[in-house]
Amino acid sequence: MSKILIRGAKVLGGEPQDVLIDGSVIEAVGTGIPDEGAEGAEVVDAAGKVLLPGLVDLHTHLREPGREDSETVLTGTRAAASGGYTAVFAMANTFPVADTAGVVEQVYRLGQQHGYCDVQPIGAVTVGLEGRKLAELGAMHESAAGVTVFSDDGKCVDDAVIMRRALEYVKAFGGVVAQHAQEPRLTEGAQMNEGVVSAELGLGGWPAVAEESIIARDVLLAEHVGSRVHICHLSTAGSVEIVRWAKSRGIDVTAEVTPHHLLLTDELVRSYNPVYKVNPPLRTEQDVLALREALADGTIDIVATDHAPHPHEDKDCEWAAAAMGMVGLETALSVVQETMVDTGLLDWAGVAERMSFKPAEIGQAKGHGRPVSAGEPANLMLVDTEYRGSVDPAGFASRSRNTPYEGRELPGRVTHTWLRGKATLVDGKLT
Repeated sequence: MSKILIRGAKVLGGEPQDVLIDGSVIEAVGTGIPDEGAEGAEVVDAAGKVLLPGLVDLHTHLREPGREDSETVLTGTRAAASGGYTAVFAMANTFPVADTAGVVEQVYRLGQQHGYCDVQPIGAVTVGLEGRKLAELGAMHESAAGVTVFSDDGKCVDDAVIMRRALEYVKAFGGVVAQHAQEPRLTEGAQMNEGVVSAELGLGGWPAVAEESIIARDVLLAEHVGSRVHICHLSTAGSVEIVRWAKSRGIDVTAEVTPHHLLLTDELVRSYNPVYKVNPPLRTEQDVLALREALADGTIDIVATDHAPHPHEDKDCEWAAAAMGMVGLETALSVVQETMVDTGLLDWAGVAERMSFKPAEIGQAKGHGRPVSAGEPANLMLVDTEYRGSVDPAGFASRSRNTPYEGRELPGRVTHTWLRGKATLVDGKLT
């Protein structure tokens, strides 16, 4: 690969610097890298733009194998590159379920084959996501995929004994269990957040306590076992307080929030538009503000997209029959800029911490979430923070279009993404 010279980028939002990429690594970072040191390099004018390490998503649904009508590893990783991601963790709720070494290796190799970003499979905690018997955790970890994160996302590991055993098992090799916190009995028939809006609309309510009770149980189990637990898509103010309390006790817990839970509220459900139907549901304005503050102060560790593609027919139907979920890879950074940066809650270095450094650390994504400095892998992305425009899903790289932001004006546009020095996105276009 040839050299690339990125001129005048604001590295992590700081003062303008030049970054020289040679092959797959960063060769130099500094002010005014001389032309002779970058002889023959392709020059990228990055004046006014922010350079960040490639983003890492700890929670992506790529749907392959089994639901290629929604997404494939190819289309999903193209969407990731469009959003500035260089690594994604693929959830296990595929068909067949990623509960064996064979399935996780298939997903891993598909990611290697397509090359738009690195794909790290997440293994199921239980066989078939059924919550009754532990899956082949050790075999998945020892496979070529080297699985370190395990989750039944889409379903909660609601059996306390099974959850305890999973925490004990992964502790042996430094793995983590990522819990979808949803007490199933408390959410039977639930269609949206339980509150004033659900009462007025006559839709089944999804109470905050259904999430909070599982988080409380699991942080206590993690403390008892001495293992790591990660909370997927935390969505309520009460959940924030439980995680904050657990961290104050020294419990090894991390948590994520989605972009949509940082911006959207249950008031949108009044439209009965199924694009707003998601699991966990959109909550109240008070919850949204609590989530933003928690992400800012570090109680919530990371932003994860929960990119959940669905074909048109699964969303273009009546509310009760519609599938839950939203696509998010291509809009995540814009939503974070809108809710966290432009509000003054985070600077761009803080965004890098929560969308690259920390998720890479939690998931043990080798070569990702690294400093923008000489000798490091050239996994980078460039964002035009001054851009503002309406979201048009027709231009998405994802196979699905179920975005809640269609027609909404959002800030920021990813212009370039590099995976180990190879451009996957140039001037907003996939290579």
